[in-house]
Amino acid sequence: MRRGRPVKSQIRQNVVEILNYLGKSYGYQISKVYNEIFPQATQRVIYYHLQKGIQTKEIMVHKIEQEQGTFSWGSIVEKKYYTLGTKAKPRGDGRVEDFLQKWKR
Repeated sequence: MRRGRPVKSQIRQNVVEILNYLGKSYGYQISKVYNEIFPQATQRVIYYHLQKGIQTKEIMVHKIEQEQGTFSWGSIVEKKYYTLGTKAKPRGDGRVEDFLQKWKR
């Protein structure tokens, strides 16, 4: 019997479902979509599961972009775009598909 916490997580599975329909997206956008469909989760939890998903190869970093602007913390923001990894197993959640079809219009 394995010891410790189980590797699977419902939040991470929901993030995988969102990425399955979006293709690629950055953390803030994933967090906004997540909170519209599923029970509320903080941005910190979403970012934690994105990082944990990278470790478990369910999620991978597609690219990193730097964007110029006037932000409260400075003039540059770094956006990491995520996509599905090799071990992702999306189930095809209908709630995500329905919401994203309405959201994209």
